[in-house]
Amino acid sequence: MADSVTALASIIQIAVAPVFLLAGIAGFLNVMSGRLGRIVDRARVLERRVNSVSDDTRLAIVSRELRTLWRRVKIINWSIGMCTASALMVCVVVVSLFIGDFLAIHIETFVVITFVLGLLLLIVALVLFLKEVQLATRVLVAGLEYGD
Repeated sequence: MADSVTALASIIQIAVAPVFLLAGIAGFLNVMSGRLGRIVDRARVLERRVNSVSDDTRLAIVSRELRTLWRRVKIINWSIGMCTASALMVCVVVVSLFIGDFLAIHIETFVVITFVLGLLLLIVALVLFLKEVQLATRVLVAGLEYGD
């Protein structure tokens, strides 16, 4: 009995780091979801504005911004997808730790591969997020140049 409690405590200690990673990923998903919502809101405002703009120059600026917003939506959606896949991989790691110990099977290789895959997915999500932020900043600077 004492050995099983000790083994369980050991697995729980090992699983704590991935659980903290999950908490960080959840915070990151929250930030990206907020950005996605703001991008969609801005796109809706601009889509309404397109119908009321008569100046060709102004229409071109609004249309360009709309195209950029939809590009940002695609990028942030990919980032959210990669981040979610990363969180799923981390969950698989935690579950695998408990199942491997409970069934007394050696799954160390699987756990390592799954954890590394989760981290690689998180890296891709972060790079996509950075790309979206840079695109948003570029559009902001362009808007200032046009006096928007």
